[in-house]
Amino acid sequence: MRVYTRMRAPAGSFEACQTCACSALRRASRAVTQHYEKHFRGSGLRATQFTILATLAQTGPLSISDLSDQLGLDRTTLSRNLRLIEDRGWITALGHDDQRVRKMTLTSKGMKKASAALALWRRADASVEPILRRFSLRSRPMVRAN
Repeated sequence: MRVYTRMRAPAGSFEACQTCACSALRRASRAVTQHYEKHFRGSGLRATQFTILATLAQTGPLSISDLSDQLGLDRTTLSRNLRLIEDRGWITALGHDDQRVRKMTLTSKGMKKASAALALWRRADASVEPILRRFSLRSRPMVRAN
């Protein structure tokens, strides 16, 4: 019969891992996402889905690769969300000579959905500052790394 004992690292070995940039940003991202999700509740949209619609409303048609780069989303997460909002008729794929390149665009139904949800996003964005301060972050100016 094997006896297992709890392994424990020497005191202080991993304490810095709790406050590293990666852990702190992950917690902050989760808190901010939950804040936006709360504001979108009842709209039929998730925060990520709204961001996709808003991006396409601003840019016009984009390839999935370009959309992934613009949003900073991995292709799996993006593809799952694209399927959901395409099934709802909010976006559609445009025909392209190269079948491997799918350009996504808003439908009129998608533009209406994005426009209706914009007020929810504005309320969420206007009230996010206390959450950012809790993590010693600020909302403006946001810097996008290329």
